[in-house]
Parts: sequence; structure tokens; C-alpha cells
Amino acid sequence: MRLFIVRHGETEWNVDGRFQGRHDTELSEYGLAQGKKIADFLSGHRFDAVVSSPLSRARVTGELIAAACGSPEFEVMEDLEEICHGDWEGLLSTEVERRWPRLVDMWRESPHTVIMPGLGGESLRSVQLRAVSAVEIIAEKYAGDVCVATHDAVIKVLLCWFLNAPLSSFWRFQIANCSLTIAELKGDAAPRVNLMGDAHYLDSGFSLPEQKGL
Repeated sequence: MRLFIVRHGETEWNVDGRFQGRHDTELSEYGLAQGKKIADFLSGHRFDAVVSSPLSRARVTGELIAAACGSPEFEVMEDLEEICHGDWEGLLSTEVERRWPRLVDMWRESPHTVIMPGLGGESLRSVQLRAVSAVEIIAEKYAGDVCVATHDAVIKVLLCWFLNAPLSSFWRFQIANCSLTIAELKGDAAPRVNLMGDAHYLDSGFSLPEQKGL
């Protein structure tokens, strides 16, 4: 089976440079337009289901895709939520840099060693464990293609898992809003990443891979 993994559309907090995490921010007008574009791009593709994070920015992105594709099932999974940034949530990146300079340096240089400060703050490892668990549940439940609408950190830790890369590789992946990543899961074989963080379809005539596989 293949996972078509979509990062949610842009929010005002993305533009402002605020840490969102578990805050339930909504898509901006531009983010909603991005969601409609990827929905149009995927329109007509046969998905067994569309599965989404419960946070509005991802859920609405997923709902647009599900409607365009006539998906027979729409499911929400909490384990697909964004990383909890703890005390950083709602703050501008400049504010975080001023108040936690040493931890920010660690986050940039060795992100796998950081546990976000404050109540509920997560590490990349904890995010990866729950995200992988969600993917395994999806793979057991569905045989065909599934679209997953989720978040930046979730996609990056999944890419580390798909590619057997250490979590220290986290910042090597660039995942734009409403970009598409495709991963193929086949039994006990190692996952294959067929497409990574592509957003060409937002502005051009990029074509979708054949339904039969790559």
C-alpha cells in the first residue's frame, strides 16, 4: 500500500513564525487556497481512506482532499498531531530564542536530544513512536492507497523511519505547506519513499504517479 502524506496548508502562525504545536490554529485564506489546489490535483484518485490529525489545519486540508476524491472513509487519529512544543507554543521564534537560547541551539544542532520544556513537551522520539504506531495501524486496516493529512514534525520523523535515518537528520528534510510525500509499504520489506516534499502541483502541471506503483 502507499501513503500519500500531505502537510496542512499555511496558517497565519506559519507566516508569523510562531510555534504552533498542539494549538488548534486554522488555515489562512492562502492556506485554504493551497488545500483546494492539492484537492484538485488529487481529484479522482482512488483512496481507501483519508486519515487526518484532529487539529483543524490538517483536518480541513484532509476534508478538502476527501471531498475531491470521493473517499469512502474519513478518519481522525490523535497520534498524527503535531509535536507538543510545551512552553514554546504560541510564542514567536524570536521570543523563544531570547528566553531559551541554549535549548534553541540544541534544537537546531542536535534536535534528537531535546525534550520541549513545560507541560506535555515532547521529544522527537516520542513523536516518532506515536506516528509510526499510527502508520502501522493504517497499513493493517487498508490495502490500497491512503491519504494522510498531518504536520511538519510528524512527516520528518516518519521520513527518518522510512529511510532508516537517525533522528539527528530531522532538519535535513524540508516539507513545505501542502507538499506531498509518497511512501510505499510492502509487507516486511523496507519502506520506499517515492516522492518527498513535492509542491510543484501548486504552480505547474506536475503529474501524479501511476496508481499501480512506481
